[in-house]
Amino acid sequence: MAKKKNNFSIYWVYALLGVGLIAFQLYMGQTEQTNVETTQLETIADITKTDSAESGVRQVTIVNRENSPYAEFQLNKAGIDSVLNSKDAQFADMKKAIKASEEKDKTKILFVIEDLDPTLLAENLKKQKIKVKYDKRTDYFGTILSYLLPFVIIIAIWIFVMRRMSGGGGGGSGQIFNIGKSKAKLYENGKTTHVTFSDVAGLEGAKEEIVEIVEFLKNPSKYTELGAKIPKGALLVGPPGTGKTLLAKAVAGEAKVPFFSLSGSDFVEMFVGVGASRVRDLFKQAKEKSPAIIFIDEIDAIGRARGKNNGFNSNDERENTLNQLLTEMDGFGTNSGVIILAATNRADVLDGALMRAGRFDRQIYVDMPDLNERQEIFEVHLKPLKLEKNLDVSFLAKQTPGFSGADIANLCNEAALIAARKDKKKVEKQDFLDAVDRIIGGLEKKNKIITPSEKKAIAFHEAGHATISWLLEHAHPLVKVTIVPRGQSLGAAWYLPEERSITTTEQILDEMCSALGGRAAEQLIFNKISTGALSDLEKVTKQAYAMVSIYGLNDKIGNISYYDSRGQDMFTKPYSDDRARIIDEEASKMIEAQYQRALNLLAENKDKLTELAEKLLSSEVIFKEDLVAIFGQRKWDKKEELEEKITETEEEESEVKIESSKTTEESKPVISKEEDLKNPPEFKPKGAKEEKEEKEGTDE
Repeated sequence: MAKKKNNFSIYWVYALLGVGLIAFQLYMGQTEQTNVETTQLETIADITKTDSAESGVRQVTIVNRENSPYAEFQLNKAGIDSVLNSKDAQFADMKKAIKASEEKDKTKILFVIEDLDPTLLAENLKKQKIKVKYDKRTDYFGTILSYLLPFVIIIAIWIFVMRRMSGGGGGGSGQIFNIGKSKAKLYENGKTTHVTFSDVAGLEGAKEEIVEIVEFLKNPSKYTELGAKIPKGALLVGPPGTGKTLLAKAVAGEAKVPFFSLSGSDFVEMFVGVGASRVRDLFKQAKEKSPAIIFIDEIDAIGRARGKNNGFNSNDERENTLNQLLTEMDGFGTNSGVIILAATNRADVLDGALMRAGRFDRQIYVDMPDLNERQEIFEVHLKPLKLEKNLDVSFLAKQTPGFSGADIANLCNEAALIAARKDKKKVEKQDFLDAVDRIIGGLEKKNKIITPSEKKAIAFHEAGHATISWLLEHAHPLVKVTIVPRGQSLGAAWYLPEERSITTTEQILDEMCSALGGRAAEQLIFNKISTGALSDLEKVTKQAYAMVSIYGLNDKIGNISYYDSRGQDMFTKPYSDDRARIIDEEASKMIEAQYQRALNLLAENKDKLTELAEKLLSSEVIFKEDLVAIFGQRKWDKKEELEEKITETEEEESEVKIESSKTTEESKPVISKEEDLKNPPEFKPKGAKEEKEEKEGTDE
């Protein structure tokens, strides 16, 4: 039977003590008599001069005659009758007090006079032969409270601020100083993320290794009988949106052990030593509940490599946190039964000590999904949607090369939104195609003001891209070309990239030539160029410098790479000024050569280029069949069909309008798949969304 959680809080004790003190003060401040305040001595004279010979006042007590004096008048029967029979408005309050008194003996009615002259009052009372007593009283509670109250307020404000700064997480309700407590979310006792391994599509290799860890926790004897030990940690590495955190959620949903989840930034605090303290508290909690799993998302927030120059751009607090994490993961005090899962998309910046075996025994690379994996991901995200009958999921997978799992989820949602916007009852294939265009190119801006001359220049620019890509063997197959403004682009050309495990020099040069086709068309037709080729120039510049200085694809530089995978040479260049000049010259020569090549190709096919541009001006959007009608069938298409791994029916080919070579993930035009984990920051290819279907637009 599970132990019942104790909900008692120490704050209830504090509250009861406070209420008790207040009640005690109120009780001690009251007497059995009724209190009435007045400051008029004429009222006293009226009471003391009753109709009877007897004075109406039994006793007068002057309290603290030297410091804030006041007098207590105790009335007798004659005085009470005199007050009740009086019609003077001065006695109104006293009458109410007497009538409200529940005392049977009304001779104990008491009223207080403040702000008086005790000497004058005593003399008047002596003349009337009324007994006067003197008393000195001290309000101990009020005195103590006056001293303590400012300190109590200051301490309360300080505690409130500290709790707000610490996030209020971690320790129990009775913990005040919980800044150093772990902020990890705990999943146990049936509490799950509602995500299982069945919700994780694709990622078969990564899922297999993660499932093995969960199986070890469920059935350890299967492995321990052979002498195997449970892996101490697994590091999930991959581009954003590929499903690293989703895998961790599935582990939390499947594992029947306590699961601690937190982010790397949760260790970071403005106070010194808080990060290390939270690491210690986290592992302490995990060891108490072992076997357990700890998941640290975005571990690069605290796991960055420690540099030698601590005086420059250093963070001692972050390093202290990392050192504590290293010690807890694999130090003298081994954490038996505690498995560490971590996720990052910046594995290149992590500290080498963190990456070693014994801390992270497994490094699981979660790559962009290929064709089959994208199809599986689509089937998961299409379940909640109302779809048209016989929707071809494989067609959708072929239209989304380079899309991550998160991108596919977003695509399905965008398609549903587009269908709802058009008042459709079901989501159709065209809605998904519109969603792809919306995500890649942005929202259409049909009302954007463009002059006829600008529109003509844009049409020839995009026609130049389409022409060169059609005439070159290694250029990406065309999907469609449009001159309708989308997002920041005045026009765009979409291509379906090929799958490439490696990239050759010829392939990169063809892609560079295709990218420069837009500007070359402007030069050829109008004999002037514009700023519309900004994105094209950026792309080819990165490709040229990568070929020369990183991949050793230049004859003059030779087989030399100046790429630093660890990023240690951020502020220094590993080559001389003379070599830098050569690199600049070779990159420039390479770009200019491809530009001249594009000019020559377009000059040879100027009539077809013009025809294509005129058709683009009239229809605003052209597809592959339009290029077939103008240029004829590409001679490389048959070769591509023979290389396809997955056969397609003729119906599917007519719907797709595209014949891709392997119709899977986009190959990175500059960096081969072998170097995907080590993308150089200065020559990094376009982002994921730009890689999906390369857009070569006329960006202003």
